[in-house]
Amino acid sequence: MTDAPVVLGVNRTQDASICLMRGSQVVYAIQKERLTREKHHWGKLDDFRNIYMPHLPDLKRPIDVLVECYSSDTEIKNLSAYEQELAETLTISPDCRRARISHHLAHVYSVFHPSPFEEAAVMIIDGQGSPVSEFTEKWSGAKDVPSNWREVSSFYRSDRQHVECIGKQLWDRNERRLVGLGMFYFLLTQTIFPGEGNEGKVMGLAPHGDPDVLGLPPLDVDGAQVTIPMRWMETLRERERFRYTGGDRSRFTDAANLSAAGQRAFEEAVLEVARWLHHQTGAENLCFAGGTGLNCSTNDRLLRETPFQRVFIPPAPSDAGTSLGCAVYGLNELAGMRCDYRWENDYLGPEPQLADIEAALSEADDLIVEHIEGPADLCTRMVDLLCVPKVVALYHGRSEFGPRAVGHRSILGDPRHGHVRDWINSKVKEREWFRPLAPVVLLERAEEFFDIRRPSPFMQFAAPVQPQAAHIIPAVTHVDCTARLQTVGEHDDPFLRSLLQAFDARTGVPVVLNTSFNRKEEPIVETPAQALDSFRRTPMHALAMPPYLIRKRVEPEPVAPIP
Repeated sequence: MTDAPVVLGVNRTQDASICLMRGSQVVYAIQKERLTREKHHWGKLDDFRNIYMPHLPDLKRPIDVLVECYSSDTEIKNLSAYEQELAETLTISPDCRRARISHHLAHVYSVFHPSPFEEAAVMIIDGQGSPVSEFTEKWSGAKDVPSNWREVSSFYRSDRQHVECIGKQLWDRNERRLVGLGMFYFLLTQTIFPGEGNEGKVMGLAPHGDPDVLGLPPLDVDGAQVTIPMRWMETLRERERFRYTGGDRSRFTDAANLSAAGQRAFEEAVLEVARWLHHQTGAENLCFAGGTGLNCSTNDRLLRETPFQRVFIPPAPSDAGTSLGCAVYGLNELAGMRCDYRWENDYLGPEPQLADIEAALSEADDLIVEHIEGPADLCTRMVDLLCVPKVVALYHGRSEFGPRAVGHRSILGDPRHGHVRDWINSKVKEREWFRPLAPVVLLERAEEFFDIRRPSPFMQFAAPVQPQAAHIIPAVTHVDCTARLQTVGEHDDPFLRSLLQAFDARTGVPVVLNTSFNRKEEPIVETPAQALDSFRRTPMHALAMPPYLIRKRVEPEPVAPIP
């Protein structure tokens, strides 16, 4: 690796992020929000000067390859100022190779090249990407449309030598005629839950509703082109009727019914588009990215109900993942090296240092800090607490790059008691009661509890819970008897696997409840200090931060049913 180029990928848009690689090794990939504590933080001028450089010392290395990605926002108008900032903050090698690539192309390189496939069809679906004038890929249709139209979905045939764009859906920027699956789900979400990043709430609310009661039609699908019927547009303007408020039962019913109808319309349209793509490519494998790739219910149907034999969705399919795509593009296309990186786990954040953990704990006189030397002993103590039941946070190793915690920045609970889910939603996360919490399960035991016959390490598929298991693990079984599960195999995270094995040995259940380690409206914790702050500000009972177990001198309230 001593001669491998240092490659930096930068996502300048929504969910701003950077990815630093040395050859095919990811040194780290991290979202801006983890450092600023502002969810979905957009890229802005002075990010390197004020945020990235002070927190990420590896950026002081000379950069051999630099690739950036913008999107449909106006930041690219500040290009000269961005260039000046990079020149003043980074050490750029004299022969540094540089590029700016268009948004959907960055998505492609984030999903196909790190996938396990040698060839695949690739489907990119999000809200809106780059304008035609800024496309950096060859697509024959670009010459026939105005340069200010924007991509909303793109479709590819890819192998390790070539990426071929075979179709796109574009938006003509007519605000009265929004198109595409990403825009549809965005409008649906805005009708029910204002603000940014609430699409997961719609997905969680949908099973509580009736998709037929509003009489809404399916979306119009013609090959890769998806348009929104006028009936839907009229309904989505009724925000006063469908806005979720949490108190009024009739308002809840309306919001749930609209969520159910929208989720079904979205799923059916995605399946139609995927079938079209399969017909165009004949591929056995599908790679899927863009913000809509986080819709777990849809993802499970893609695997079950389309001709594709295998589906790969990265743990960061949204815009955050494009920084990794930029870096992979730089390694492949600018440095001329085959990228051997495969997205086998999502632990891509900077490695926390024991000195930083101990520095944070040195000011923790208000807490009981116990040093536990062996991982097995720490797992045993955690299981002791989980079985009471108590709620235990886990801060361990490198952080997750994607939006979901998969065992390094997690809040854990006993899945055998439904009130554990309700208590965490109410007391710890301070969020809506209907939000599901996820199970993490030993891979070799997964089929006993879930209708799944494949690894699911990134929590990207909502699989049915086996009927005989639903009453055993009610805290992670959603109202429609599905669960967004994470499997842990023998080659996955050793500490998390040991914890599951210890819980199974104690209870006979190889499943633990898992949700992200953060408070309401906060990103997932990144540093030891953030973990301690979040722990202090919530009624969680313990924090495992190997090799330490941390508890409160005043015992928090017990986990009990919510009135």
